[in-house]
Amino acid sequence: MTRVFSGMQPSGEPHLGNLLGAWVNWVGMQDRADCIYCVVDLHAITSPNEHDPATLRQRTVDLATGMLAVGVDPERSVLFVQSHLHEHAECAWLLNCVTSFGELRKQPQFKEKSEGRESVSAGLFDYPVLQAADILLYHADEVPVGEDQRHHIELARDIGQRFNHRFGDVFALPKAIHPTAAARVMDLQDPTTKMSKSQSSEKGIVRVLDEAKKIEKKFKSAVTDSAADIRYDRDEKPGVSNLLEIFAAVTGREIDGLAAEYDGRGYGAFKGAVAEAVVERLRPVQERYAELTDDRGEVARVLERGAEKARAIAAPTLASAQEAMGLLPRGEA
Repeated sequence: MTRVFSGMQPSGEPHLGNLLGAWVNWVGMQDRADCIYCVVDLHAITSPNEHDPATLRQRTVDLATGMLAVGVDPERSVLFVQSHLHEHAECAWLLNCVTSFGELRKQPQFKEKSEGRESVSAGLFDYPVLQAADILLYHADEVPVGEDQRHHIELARDIGQRFNHRFGDVFALPKAIHPTAAARVMDLQDPTTKMSKSQSSEKGIVRVLDEAKKIEKKFKSAVTDSAADIRYDRDEKPGVSNLLEIFAAVTGREIDGLAAEYDGRGYGAFKGAVAEAVVERLRPVQERYAELTDDRGEVARVLERGAEKARAIAAPTLASAQEAMGLLPRGEA
């Protein structure tokens, strides 16, 4: 069976874009693949001055709870926390030793995140190597990512291939896949940019756990345009098109059919209908989330079992890499 690996940072409360852009696919992949999903908390500390330890711990639990609430099934998938396995950090060090400074310096995300800063952590610079370790440890065949992450998967392939060439075949080489998102969810106030935990305003982002009234208010104030027609055109009508994509994704209906049904009824009625559909789509997720929140012990047990299953794959891979590089096993001389 094809093995899939993917991870998400506990960088804030999940939003509609996470659900429709990633999690819907994660849940669907469980029917066709051996899925390994990870809360990548080590990646969340690459800017140590920008995170609070207590907040990070809580967000890690919250993100895992959210994944379970949307349908990640621990009976069909492996769900674990990255820092619970020392193999990730150890493997990253081995891979560092076959990765060049120049390769990392060229990574566009490092350029973007370090621009204008006087001090940048080595962790931020080295982020792609840890990401490569995350993937290569599990012999992943496919890594579902957005286009902005394609270069990181290409780098992981290059690093794995270089290691194999120098020390023997240890790592499987993954390929990036780009599943069709249920919706390309954009900021409700700036529909030309993606909905984002860090960049969207409070009025522009819809969080998975937002109350119904708050969701309705955000959609009612969503930016559209001065015309009254409802049609799908990302260039000329980005706001209306964003709402149509969201509407279609949460109802399972076609965009053209929704546009035809609501054209001529005014933006007020249209926005209200989208809000109502989103509220109904999030209702079972929120209910399941509340159940899991009331039983933190269950979430902890899921993560513990997930870590054990993950280690059963990662530990032998790391041991093979260490042996291939000539590191002396403990107890031998």
